[in-house]
Amino acid sequence: MDTLYSLLAGLAAYLVGSLAFAVIVSRVMGLADPRTFGSKNPGATNVLRSGSKAAAITTLLLDAMKGLVPVLLVRAWGGRYGLGEGTVALVALGAFLGHLFPVFFRFQGGKGVATFIGAVFGIHWLLGIATGITWLIIAFFFRYSSLASLVAAVFAPVYYLLGDRIAWYAEAPVAAALGAMAVLLAWRHRENIRRLLAGTESRLGAKKA
Repeated sequence: MDTLYSLLAGLAAYLVGSLAFAVIVSRVMGLADPRTFGSKNPGATNVLRSGSKAAAITTLLLDAMKGLVPVLLVRAWGGRYGLGEGTVALVALGAFLGHLFPVFFRFQGGKGVATFIGAVFGIHWLLGIATGITWLIIAFFFRYSSLASLVAAVFAPVYYLLGDRIAWYAEAPVAAALGAMAVLLAWRHRENIRRLLAGTESRLGAKKA
């Protein structure tokens, strides 16, 4: 029965993750579909290219909540149903996969940065802060959002393992989920990686021609 509850929680997290808020928010606010312009990526960064900061911020927060809320719900209520760290890992990964491959939007999703950060904060708030600070440091010094996201994603499972018995007890399923999400995030950023290597990636704050 515990396994069934765990699988149902993972499925529910995937369905929540499949809510492509970049598309939903754009429709509600009367903006163009973010899949039709710019990078064609349904994420907050591309929504910002529509010219609406409000829509971009709303998208960013809602995408982060997709990763945060399912993990927090399992943390708060899962114990009474026998759901432990394995289920925490499953719902974090499920929400992330939902964002990348949303069943409601023909499996064409975003790159998952905000949802990843949300899930990391759900796993432990200190882990979220450490990962977020890493993003800020890399973004500040190198001015590449993609590079900051990649480095932060790689360091999240490292921080998790380093924090074992200091800030939390590291569990193998959670470490594996963080590692899997980091690999998937890097895969979704493969074009950005090519541009970074070629020196053609856009910097933060740079004006496009």
